[in-house]
This record gives sequence, C-alpha cells and structure tokens, in this order.
Amino acid sequence: MNNLKFDVVSGETITALLADSYREIMRIVRETYLLHEEGITNNPDSYFLRFNDKPEARIIALPAARRGVDAVAGIKWIASYPKNLEKNIQRASAIIALNDYETGYPFALLEASQISAFRTAASAVLAANTLKNDRKVARKIAFIGTGVIARKIADFFRAEHWRIDQVVAHDITLPDAEKFARYITGAHGYQATAVNSLTAAMDEAEIIVLATNAGTPYITAPDAIKNNQIVLNISLRDIGPEIILRSVNVFDDVEHCMKANTSPHLAEQISGGRDFVDGTLAGLMNSKFQLRENRPIIFSPFGLGVLDLAVAAYLHQRATHEGLCHSIPGFFPDMAR
Repeated sequence: MNNLKFDVVSGETITALLADSYREIMRIVRETYLLHEEGITNNPDSYFLRFNDKPEARIIALPAARRGVDAVAGIKWIASYPKNLEKNIQRASAIIALNDYETGYPFALLEASQISAFRTAASAVLAANTLKNDRKVARKIAFIGTGVIARKIADFFRAEHWRIDQVVAHDITLPDAEKFARYITGAHGYQATAVNSLTAAMDEAEIIVLATNAGTPYITAPDAIKNNQIVLNISLRDIGPEIILRSVNVFDDVEHCMKANTSPHLAEQISGGRDFVDGTLAGLMNSKFQLRENRPIIFSPFGLGVLDLAVAAYLHQRATHEGLCHSIPGFFPDMAR
C-alpha cells in the first residue's frame, strides 16, 4: 500500500472503451440491480448542492459501495446546468472517484458524463426488455425529449436488437427533434419522424420514453397515457400524480424515488400512502410479483449511484489491462502511519 498509484481515465478513453461495451454494460446493470435487491450494495441518498443565484443548476453527489468479490466504494459528482444548452454545450458533466473498499484510499478518477448516460440508457432498455418479457418488438416508440440521454437510449434499443417499425420524436424545440430523427434514421435505420404535437407523438406508441428537463408535470390529462402503454419515466417529473395512481408502477428503488417531488412522490403525497407501488425491476426479474393488467405501465428509475460505480469499476479494469490509464505515482506522498 505504500506505493499505491492513482489513475486518471480520460473522457477520450472512456469513449473508446464504451463503444464496444453495450452488451457488457447491460449485463453489469442487470447484475447490479439484482445485487441491490439482495442488499449487497450500499446506496445512500444523493446530496444536492444548489445555488441561490442560479436555482436551475445543481451539482449532485452520489456515494455508493458494493461488497463481495469485486468490492469497491466511490462517488459520482455530477453537475446539471440546463442553461449550458444556450451556449451549445452539454447540460451535464461528471467525474467518478473509486475508493479501495478495505482502506478507503482513492485509486482512480474517471470522466463520468458518458458513464452516467450509458448506465441510464441501459437501465431504461433493460426495463423495456423485462416489461415486454424479452419480446423486443414495437410498432411505435415515442421519444419525448431528444437530448443526449434519449439518443443513448435509442443506441441501446439498437444494440439489444429491437425491431421497431416507427420512432417518433417530440421536443419543445422542433429542430432538436428533427436532428434526433435524422440521427435515428442514419445511425440505426429505423423509420423516424419529428412532430410538434405531444399528443401525436404519444398516440398509439407501445413505449414512451420521457427524457426531458421538466421540473413539474405537464402530462396530466386523465387519458394521456393509455392502458398497456409502457412509459420509461427517465426524467421522473413529467407525469401528473393522478396518472401514477391508476398505473402499474415499477421502480429501481422505491425509497429513492419517493423524494424531490418526482411524479411518484407527488402521488404519495396526494394519496397518503404507497398502494400504487407494484415493486422493483429486480423484483420483477425475480418473479416476486406480476404486472397488473389493463393499466399504463410506468418504470421510474431515480438513478442508483451503485450502477455508475459498477460501470466505472469495469472501465477502470479494462483501461488498466489495456494500458490506457494515466497513472500518477506518488499522488499520496507518504501512506505509512
């Protein structure tokens, strides 16, 4: 331990490693959900740094740990600055620090905005796979919000070999939706169109992907989401609580989702309870419950830091094996007591 080195894994390296890792990332996310369900992980609440002079912005700390053979601890530190979009730069930026589980010493720092996007997208498409009983066919998928996360979710649908007849994109900025539709057609060969109308986008969609920056619900009409439509509620605050209350509700972690005025949290507040909760995605994978019939089906993932941690640990191992880390010997000058 006196010669512990400290590694930095750049965003350029992360990009290269992730390019051929879709199947492995999906496996890691699935496995980590199951470990979390078994209590093998430690995933406390996220912590938010907010600013009086820019209330729309925040930086979030997501600490987590995983026990067992590949035990590791760490933290993701991710900034969300929506006004970055006005400067034509991405809203989110992030790093992940990995800590040795036994000593607590940090041993690696990784660029993490891509890790965050990949694990979010993998989680969404894993839910779609599970909710459709691995029947990876859809007549129509609607993407509401067409930023980086939506694009990565589409990439995972393709990587998971989904057959999709039609993709429809809707965004508050039509040129963004049109750009997304061109990407879907060019990169994946799906028939894709952009529409100005939210209702037209969602109408008859088998799967609705919500990936917006919405802070309060705007999908509030009682019949806005139809029975048996699957909603990947990635942005968490788009749907009115009354719709949540009449739907099948599946979560990544129930306690994490019941805070910060997410749509499920609002549903809990107005109903005074959690009778609308069906279970977790891992619970569904383990056949602990069955989906109720003839209702909308909504998957709400708050986003578990332990997923980022697991993906980051895998990428650091690969970077080390392939000689792609920037190592800093002597980062800790004297570890002896």
